[in-house]
Amino acid sequence: MRGADESFDLVIIGGGMTGLALACAAAGAALRVLLIERQPLAATVAPPFDGRVTAVAQGSRRLLEAIGVWPALAGDAQPIRDIRVGERHSPLTVHYDHRAVGDQPLGHIVENRLLRGALLRRAEQLAASSLVVAAPARIARLACREGGVRLRLQGGEEILGALVAVAEGRASPTREAQGIEVLRWDYRQTGIVATIAHERPHRGLAVERFFPDGPFAILPMTGRRSSIVWAAHDRLARELIELSDDDFMAELGERFGDQLGALALAGPRWHYPLSMIQARRYTGRRLALVGDAAHAIHPIAGQGWNLALRDVAALAELLVDAKRLGLDLGAPAVLARYERWRRFDSLALIAITDGLNRLFGNDLLPLRVVRELGLGVVERVGPLKQFFMRHAMGLLGDLPRLMRGETL
Repeated sequence: MRGADESFDLVIIGGGMTGLALACAAAGAALRVLLIERQPLAATVAPPFDGRVTAVAQGSRRLLEAIGVWPALAGDAQPIRDIRVGERHSPLTVHYDHRAVGDQPLGHIVENRLLRGALLRRAEQLAASSLVVAAPARIARLACREGGVRLRLQGGEEILGALVAVAEGRASPTREAQGIEVLRWDYRQTGIVATIAHERPHRGLAVERFFPDGPFAILPMTGRRSSIVWAAHDRLARELIELSDDDFMAELGERFGDQLGALALAGPRWHYPLSMIQARRYTGRRLALVGDAAHAIHPIAGQGWNLALRDVAALAELLVDAKRLGLDLGAPAVLARYERWRRFDSLALIAITDGLNRLFGNDLLPLRVVRELGLGVVERVGPLKQFFMRHAMGLLGDLPRLMRGETL
């Protein structure tokens, strides 16, 4: 911090990918922004920090281009050219072909550490003008009042702001301290993540297979590598986690198949508990929840961060427009618009991902018949398939300007 009693248009609590994206979007549009993160930001881009990848939909790529982040990522982003969705031992699959939507990729797979690195570099560029980063830093006191926000950091610095955006993730302490309740659902599943090297090229094909114990995804990465996301019931997951690398690869090979030749681990294995979280409200007095602090979904469709980026784009747009009109950025009307805009989208996606996980996680014969009929209908009805493709690409709905590739 450069001094006491500094004043900001927006104070962002949480310096993960969502918080950094919001900081870059708002500061890049000339809002004065403070980003507060508990740990050094450099630690979040170290290779051991996170073994996950992110599926960046086309709408999200447009946002990253508009805020000046995508140029640093393009060379490390693997285009998704095709997606195949099917069920264990069923001959029916749905094939989403990128050529059906204008010969553009359906999305891109990017390693999280590279996303963080690109966002951090853009934040460093903006730090010369409209962005201040306090990291590592902790908040000693936060008061959100009608006249404005006042924070005190543990180092003693006093900060004034018009609005606080909370982007701390699903376990947000600030959300809890502000008394915002959440609905939680434990899926009793664990997501196992690993990077796999393979003998043959994947040609940009992503695969989602459904098993009674959870979905299994193969996501193409740059080179002859793929990321696997194996969502397994907790009991099975514990057994898999305890296996040696060789035994784990033997189990994984049975689900992965032999279409890409010989397989080998290309990094450590990671695992995460899977749950759903939905905040009862997304806003408070001069406060807005963003990303997983507001809603966390099952990774079955790879849409978690894309949903968070729609929060980022909506909030940044509303704040920039309010600033240009000379309005109070933390006014109830601004926050009510954000709540209305984002709640329906998140509830719809929660319903879709939760429903898919439940539908394909049950091996009863009647449900198997329903699933196969559904897959068959989607595969054969072209307009329906195109609708699902464009929805997954983030190109449908009431999109903020950044998601349409426009500047703020």
